[in-house]
Amino acid sequence: MLQSKALIPALLLGGTALTFVSQGPATAQVRDDAATSAPASATPIVPRAGAPESFADLTAQLQPAVVNISTRQRVQVSANPFAGTPFEGLFGQRGDAQPQTRRGQSLGSGFIISADGYIVTNNHVVSPGAPNAVVEQITVTMPDRTEYVATLVGRDADSDLAVLKIDGRNLPHVAFGDSTRARVGDWVIAIGNPLGFGGTVTSGIISALYRNVGPGGAGTGGAFDRYIQTDAAINQGNSGGPMFDMSGRVIGINSAIISPNGGNIGLGFAIPAEVAEPIVRQLVAGQTIQRGYFGIERRPLDDDLASSLGIDRNHGEFINRVVPDGAAARAGIKAGDVILRVNGQDVTPDNNLSYIIANLAPGARVPVELLREGRRMQVTVTLATRPSAEQLTEQQFDPEAQQQFGDQPAAPANGPDQTIRTELGLITQNLTADIARQIGVDSDTVGVVIAAVSPSSDAAQKQLRRGDVILNANGRAVANNADLAAAITDAKRQGRSAILVQVLRRGLRPQYVPLVFGQ
Repeated sequence: MLQSKALIPALLLGGTALTFVSQGPATAQVRDDAATSAPASATPIVPRAGAPESFADLTAQLQPAVVNISTRQRVQVSANPFAGTPFEGLFGQRGDAQPQTRRGQSLGSGFIISADGYIVTNNHVVSPGAPNAVVEQITVTMPDRTEYVATLVGRDADSDLAVLKIDGRNLPHVAFGDSTRARVGDWVIAIGNPLGFGGTVTSGIISALYRNVGPGGAGTGGAFDRYIQTDAAINQGNSGGPMFDMSGRVIGINSAIISPNGGNIGLGFAIPAEVAEPIVRQLVAGQTIQRGYFGIERRPLDDDLASSLGIDRNHGEFINRVVPDGAAARAGIKAGDVILRVNGQDVTPDNNLSYIIANLAPGARVPVELLREGRRMQVTVTLATRPSAEQLTEQQFDPEAQQQFGDQPAAPANGPDQTIRTELGLITQNLTADIARQIGVDSDTVGVVIAAVSPSSDAAQKQLRRGDVILNANGRAVANNADLAAAITDAKRQGRSAILVQVLRRGLRPQYVPLVFGQ
């Protein structure tokens, strides 16, 4: 499985599952003695001039700029250890029981990119390690054990990048290199904080470039999941640390591994510098990261789909759905089209549509070559701005998904989401027009849609399920989670033990259902 490398103790309830050098480029020493050391009859197999004699000189120059990053976190957990499981109701808790607060921490790596203390790391290194966790402090530890309290300058969750700032002067720092010039087989070294062992140096080669890797393994990555693959040892805690080329330049940011057991097996992945550097530059400047957006739902061309269309499975992507009034819709793209080329780039499994579009600026006019009913066409799409991850999640909802209550992230304690979760055993989200169409109700329906139901709740006993829509509660219209939580709070203030909700399900008339609190 794909795992990010921040080391999160069990206290965080599971944790997380990626310029300005003062001296000139460093070069590794090589020994060119093949002619003198090999027998006359021997033919060298490996070009000795390309193999470094030692990484020591390079490491000595670069290691001072690589830092350990730790966070102190406050974690709220339920007073009932069986919350969210079928056993929740068997171990009752008093109505006045409050969530418990525990302490947690995370460990990761980073590197300094300026003499005044800007530091690059992975976003997941400095993010809460559990849904109900809050990061209270970020600490940067230098190789000489000097500690600084860091400020979070900016973060970009989509690319898993973050920039920190510490107060310092004349700090050692490193520069980004040109990852577009990297080749498979090039030597690289990684420096980081694996499992808390600070300043650890490992070496290897570039195993592959632009590897499309996601949670499901090879080929399952999204718009931002393109990595440099390496066999240099990367373990938990290496996240955010640099991958250097032999000139001492950062060509990647170590971010993830694929492993059956959480340890290194020679499949490490780093965010390429060509992706990271422009984002880091914008974060340092305080700018919001904006990306291009098509407004479509796509799917790769598997064998059966490609065969049915009579085209090559490795060229193009099929359009399942076009967002109404989105950029693609305005350009005339339709569901059933196959996108072949975008902005002069072929759409392939390694260079898919999401990746191409996400790396273009909003407002750009992009030529698109597509296939429709066997005929090639070209249209021009003016890109929109990519919505946030939360907004994209709200646009997509599969009512048939087997979503377990415990799989859903808990909302911050004392918020509306937590009230609904605790009192009704439900996880709900705002009903958008897109979600309404996907669950088969009118697009102008106002309410909240149920995303998950606790199996031990009264709602489960009364057969509420994912995809049901709550329209009102105790006679009050419900337009969002805050409305539903307010109705719950008001009912409890009046001494009631249940609330009456009106529920809409596809194909049926709205029904009223009383839901008992806290069960």
